[in-house]
Amino acid sequence: MSSGVVDKKNKKEDEDIVMEGGESTAGLPSQNQHVKTEEEEEEEEEEELDKEKIRILPQATSEDGTSASFQISNEDHTLGNALRYMIMKNPEVEFCGYSIPHPSEDFLNLRIQTYGDITAVDALKKGLQDLMDLCDVVEEKFTQRIREISNYNHRGGDFRGGRASDANSYNHRGKGFGGGRGDYNSRSSNLSKPQELVKPNWDVELPNLPTFEKNFYVEHESVRNRSDKEIEQFRKENEMTVSGSNIPKPITSFDEAGFPDYVLKEVKAEGFEKPTGIQCQGWPMALSGRDMIGIAATGSGKTLSYCLPGIVHINAQPLLQPGDGPIVLVLAPTRELAVQIQKECSKFGHSSRIRNTCVYGGVPRGQQIRDLHRGAEIVIATPGRLIDMLELGKTNLKRVTYLVLDEADRMLDMGFEPQIRKIVDQIRPDRQTLMWSATWPKEVKQLAADYLSNPIQVQIGSLELAASHNITQLVEVVTDFEKRDRLVKHLETASQDKESKILVFASTKRTCDDITKYLREDGWPALAIHGDKDQRERDWVLNEFRSGRSPIMVATDVAARGIDVKGINFVINYDMPGNIEDYVHRIGRTGRAGAKGTAISFFTEENKSLGAPLISIMREAKQNVPEDLLKYDRRPRGPHPRYGGRGYGNGGYRRGNYGGRGGYGGYRQRDSGWAGRR
Repeated sequence: MSSGVVDKKNKKEDEDIVMEGGESTAGLPSQNQHVKTEEEEEEEEEEELDKEKIRILPQATSEDGTSASFQISNEDHTLGNALRYMIMKNPEVEFCGYSIPHPSEDFLNLRIQTYGDITAVDALKKGLQDLMDLCDVVEEKFTQRIREISNYNHRGGDFRGGRASDANSYNHRGKGFGGGRGDYNSRSSNLSKPQELVKPNWDVELPNLPTFEKNFYVEHESVRNRSDKEIEQFRKENEMTVSGSNIPKPITSFDEAGFPDYVLKEVKAEGFEKPTGIQCQGWPMALSGRDMIGIAATGSGKTLSYCLPGIVHINAQPLLQPGDGPIVLVLAPTRELAVQIQKECSKFGHSSRIRNTCVYGGVPRGQQIRDLHRGAEIVIATPGRLIDMLELGKTNLKRVTYLVLDEADRMLDMGFEPQIRKIVDQIRPDRQTLMWSATWPKEVKQLAADYLSNPIQVQIGSLELAASHNITQLVEVVTDFEKRDRLVKHLETASQDKESKILVFASTKRTCDDITKYLREDGWPALAIHGDKDQRERDWVLNEFRSGRSPIMVATDVAARGIDVKGINFVINYDMPGNIEDYVHRIGRTGRAGAKGTAISFFTEENKSLGAPLISIMREAKQNVPEDLLKYDRRPRGPHPRYGGRGYGNGGYRRGNYGGRGGYGGYRQRDSGWAGRR
């Protein structure tokens, strides 16, 4: 690239990224350009990128434009870390360094070195949207602390300050990087001040609400003609236990479910041969309009058990009007599970033009707010973010008549009970409520007793903790020093199948990163996922794993539930979990939907408290128990007790673990599988 071309290009860029003391004309509408109305501007304000003026230092800029120094607004110290994170994600850019001056000074110094055809100015512009999104995430976590320390709510300060006069300019009046909405109390704010949710007086309000239909079940003739003996035999074969009054008979095929043609067409298009056990009993229950409880392991098809009846329910209700909230609300414990549920709802609600949105924390609120504003019949949400939206007045639950609590036990384990109760109190009490859980502890029973009316219950399998019989469990008693060699040995075996996906569990975030670094340095295509990764990176890692481009994923227990990846052949417990329940959930990532899987666990002396319940789980699944594990079988005789309480790994994410620019680097494939070891 000649210097003449670069100079011409940089001249154009200087018109958009303003030199010190200049005024930008970028973003000014032409005579023929559509000028947005105030309403359109307000709708887009949540994610509008009001970039600040950026000072380019010509004396520190190379002739070809690939190296440049900048000065950027120094309104908060999170900006430097945000810039560093953003640029490290781009493999064509090297972040050379930044310095944060004294808070009384105006600018942060930044130097960028690029490689290839992209200039430093292009790199900075390309990454600004990611930077602003990241600042939104930082804002959620630290806004209050920053306000207390630096009084950023003065004149619309906050993180991004008042609206800037130009999309690429620094607004000294609003202060802050990026313009935007400012504090809740500022004149430039697009957010109303959060209002504490108050439980409505349903005795007064309910009689004034319109009635709605929730019973859509018409028993198929084949189902009606089945004898009690046939029904009993079917339930026994499917390890199905039911309780309650007037329970509908189970169906045995999709055609017997009584779904409308538009739903059946979507189901058959997915290639499902027959319903799962929980669907055979759950669909008639849900379609009948009854409150119900479903207890089944993950991977049993419970999502469709409430998703398809929910679509039927929506199509029988009046259309949403402007300002209406959702008709169907699904609460889930994690972002990953919420996204997975949304995918299923999108598949089967497409033909009915049913809109949905996913509301969860860790990402900017802008797109979620716009989805809610436009109207969505289905909202899938984590409790914390939904309460934020309700308190900010971005949605309401007045139209909710079909409520789903998915993985209720997990939500209670994570401490969401107060949030769940606050949310459910906002929903009309004559709604239909469906509660799904993998276990049935007393806390979940109490929640059901408080919020479900005369429920019917279906349970698949025993309430005793058990692992799938489709999983081959291999336990090796080792020392900590032997783990890495054993891990590589099993990876070499697994990699013979090019389609293999391997999920490796570690106990802490630090161990997770250390293993990933070790494997990548040895040539293995491994990626890490844990709680210190932001949502964008977690989504990227999951997509790489799902697609098979990186068939090894090292995870903490954040991936033990809520992540549904098809085709996981191997689960390796590099570190054993803190309790037997998490062990069962971990290995349950393989051997799903009738497929076979293998679970390999490294058991050390530190795990001796798990010995007895682990042996019990293996024996129940008819697995071979190794001799050196039997010495840890010190349990009392009789049924093993329930083991509660989930453990979560600690530690920290350390940047630069993967060596070199671009974060993760690459690996070379060999002809014999994907291992590609050097």
